[in-house]
Amino acid sequence: FDRTPLCSLYSSPLYSRGALKTLHNTVLLPRYSTRRYIPPCGELRGGAWVVIDPTINEEMMEMYADADARGGILEPPGICEVKFRKPDLLKTMHRLDAKLQALSSELKIVEESPGSESEAQSLRSAIQARENTLLPLYAQISYEFADLHDRPGRMLAKGVVRDVVDWPNAREYFAWRVRRRLAQDGLVKALKGADANLAHADAVAKLADMMGGDWEDDRAVLGWFDSAKSQIDELVQQTRDAAIQKTVADLVDGLSAEAKAALLKSL
Repeated sequence: FDRTPLCSLYSSPLYSRGALKTLHNTVLLPRYSTRRYIPPCGELRGGAWVVIDPTINEEMMEMYADADARGGILEPPGICEVKFRKPDLLKTMHRLDAKLQALSSELKIVEESPGSESEAQSLRSAIQARENTLLPLYAQISYEFADLHDRPGRMLAKGVVRDVVDWPNAREYFAWRVRRRLAQDGLVKALKGADANLAHADAVAKLADMMGGDWEDDRAVLGWFDSAKSQIDELVQQTRDAAIQKTVADLVDGLSAEAKAALLKSL
């Protein structure tokens, strides 16, 4: 179990932050790669999202979502209370609604005419009544607009999920993904063992450059790992040799001229 890349499902918007924090501390603070998947109609919100955000450890943590999942800090009504309040709704109504525009224009003319206060008050009442009629509709539209930000397409565009995976294909998708990451993580570990200063991303880049194909295709990458074992072993050896050469060069650079000459003579 310790080396198994975990796949986790988060389906409830009420998943407690405390429970997720315990899960994070005991299982999800990963030495090995893990995947999180928000299934159909599932939601991940607030503190629960923060606890398992892949940015905690981007090298080992991946987030995925079904096309009908949702994710974000606040639910749409909450974000509208912060970002798109009633004054913003009223401005939008007056910008878009032809009847409100006509009433406002008429009111402006009447207010400039002396002795028309009663007519002006009537127009103000009509405008307020129109605003009250439109307010529920515009509020619902604003919720729908805010919800677009929490959908998988937008999450993918913002980089908070790695991919959108439909539920019927999830088992096959993650079977290949887990196999690929197991093999890839083993090779990255070998490269980092050959060069202690090699970053994880640089080790992955070495493998991707050597493959030269579609690095996002898990099946193709896994097939290449199997067919290119001798080439990868050679890459590991080259990485080790380069690291040793750099270490030796750095040590030699720190020697005095006499010590360098003595060293060269001994060789």
